[in-house]
Amino acid sequence: MSEGSRAHARGVEAPLPPGTQTLARGLDVVRAVAHGANDLRSVAEATGIGRSTAHRLVQLLERYGYLRVAAGRDYALGPALIEFGFQALHQNPLPVVARPVLEELADRVQDTVHLAIVDGGEVLYLDKIEGTRGAEMRSRIGHRMPLTRTGIGKALILDRDEDWPRLYEAEHPQDAAGLEDFLRRMHEYARHGAAMDLEENERGIRCVAAPIRDAGSSVVAAVSVSATKPFMPAQRMRGLVPVVQKAARSISRSLGYSG
Repeated sequence: MSEGSRAHARGVEAPLPPGTQTLARGLDVVRAVAHGANDLRSVAEATGIGRSTAHRLVQLLERYGYLRVAAGRDYALGPALIEFGFQALHQNPLPVVARPVLEELADRVQDTVHLAIVDGGEVLYLDKIEGTRGAEMRSRIGHRMPLTRTGIGKALILDRDEDWPRLYEAEHPQDAAGLEDFLRRMHEYARHGAAMDLEENERGIRCVAAPIRDAGSSVVAAVSVSATKPFMPAQRMRGLVPVVQKAARSISRSLGYSG
């Protein structure tokens, strides 16, 4: 992978600052492992870094706890990143402010509750409270999902109608025919101030979500309630809309929203 390609993967358009190439390569290695590269060969292929250089970087990252290596392979993210991840969450006021509201919502609905933001054009889950009905879902804290396939993702982009076609086409490159139906549903969700997932992202899982706004009325996050289809008939989903919206408004007020 070239320097420009790595910069694009990191979402950085400008050239690397002088003297930072080694640091950038180390970060590329960490990112490759986070995305599934589990040995030296796959790390080298994912990053475009030579095997000898990649090996030295892996050794250094393991020494400082950023990576964990078993028997020379089976690379995984290390304990330092787990610690930093929790610190990052707590340094972001949103999860701290939202947590009591999420717990109250989860107690009321008995289903799985999520808190998420947009990050890098995807849904990024900041918090999750498991429901009591035993439903298993792929979502987890730190996990990413598509914006246009998830209820919480749609709630995050309710105000971005000019971006809806582009976002849909990027996530559904083989389904251009579905764009018109997606836009129709998004306009309906925007009118009601809440979005839904009708098993579009995960078979058998339905979701109701609402946006969270900051003091400037911008959508900065979203909250959702998810459950399996038997617990989410259409009537209950409609009934959950004001419940989820109330939770979203409560969190929004804590962030300074007064609308």
